[in-house]
Amino acid sequence: MKSYRSGPATERIEHRAFTLDDCESFYHLNSHPEVMRHTGEPPLRSLMDARRAIADYPDFETVGFGRWACVLKDTGAVIGFCGLKYLPELEEVDVGFRFFPEYWGQGIATETCSACIAFGFEVLKLDRILGLVLTENKASIRVLEKCGLTQNGEVTYDGERALKYEIIRAARGGA
Repeated sequence: MKSYRSGPATERIEHRAFTLDDCESFYHLNSHPEVMRHTGEPPLRSLMDARRAIADYPDFETVGFGRWACVLKDTGAVIGFCGLKYLPELEEVDVGFRFFPEYWGQGIATETCSACIAFGFEVLKLDRILGLVLTENKASIRVLEKCGLTQNGEVTYDGERALKYEIIRAARGGA
């Protein structure tokens, strides 16, 4: 199995696997109250938790893809993450993203999410990609809709009720 530790590049963003050098950014992102408010996940509590999360992230080895660090091309700063994650409980692939608040409202989430969806269909040859989102996360719902996902019911995932959005490769004209 090929491991895609680097993902699609966009005009502004490079996608790559997180490294231990990203520990501080990863911690600040995943402990920020506004960022974590609509994720359904507990915030990280320490730099050691961030280091452990990066070091123990198995997805690139087990399924070949995962959530990539989003790095601004012009500064090299890690500003969030976006990528595809295999959800074994649902036997589906989810597109997910998370960015520091100072990058909200600039189209970066839509840009990176669209690139990751295209990567999923064109490189990984996926047939369908989900977007799971909490009902109160209106901004993420808008991003998923801009990227062509449509709501198709609800699902309970990690103990949270989430809206299930999806996009089908055939509907995009993919082979």
